[in-house]
Amino acid sequence: MTETLLKLQKAEEKAAVLFQEIEIKGIIKPGKTEKQINNEVFELAFEMFGIKKYWHKRIVRAGKNTLHPYDENPENLTVRENDILFIDFGPIIEDWEADYGRTYVVGNDLQKIKIMHDAESIWKNANDYFIKNPDITGAQLYQYCTILALNNGWEYGGPIAGHLIGHFPHEQLESEDKTNYIHPENHLPMNQKDMSGKNRYWIIEIHLIDKKNEIGAFYEQLAGF
Repeated sequence: MTETLLKLQKAEEKAAVLFQEIEIKGIIKPGKTEKQINNEVFELAFEMFGIKKYWHKRIVRAGKNTLHPYDENPENLTVRENDILFIDFGPIIEDWEADYGRTYVVGNDLQKIKIMHDAESIWKNANDYFIKNPDITGAQLYQYCTILALNNGWEYGGPIAGHLIGHFPHEQLESEDKTNYIHPENHLPMNQKDMSGKNRYWIIEIHLIDKKNEIGAFYEQLAGF
């Protein structure tokens, strides 16, 4: 195991503990706005780990906002009874980037529970496929994720299915350079080393949507393990 991988895994472990504490403290509940939840998670992260910096914008999306991909900035909604919500935070932990996303259902709506669970199971399936196919390209993995979504009755909601992760600030993820992303135009093997001959590490992210019912689900973390 490389030192880089060890640092990335430790950063993710702390992010996972943070998300567990979000549930324990009951931060997600009806009547709160997305912005309120965002601020409370930010305060909790600082309280637990001294985290003050994030390498990408902090995302909390509820209800119909769960349809929107990363680049969009929808209105600030209030969480309702029987709602769905996802959180996508990219904290910098001891100068290493983590990127962690989870979906939560408030209530017992079966369709929302299904899309939440499917996002996780599809992530695991995509990660296994990545591990078992060491020559896979970003385009091939993106296509695989879209097929998994359709096979489970959903649409794939994002223009990417993941991206590079590393030491902060790692090589800038220029949106024009599709080789930094799990993207339909990235035809390079994901396990190809970078220009310095170092291993590259990836985040796989799954964003499922159901436009008819105006719901979506999101799940992401470090790939390959």
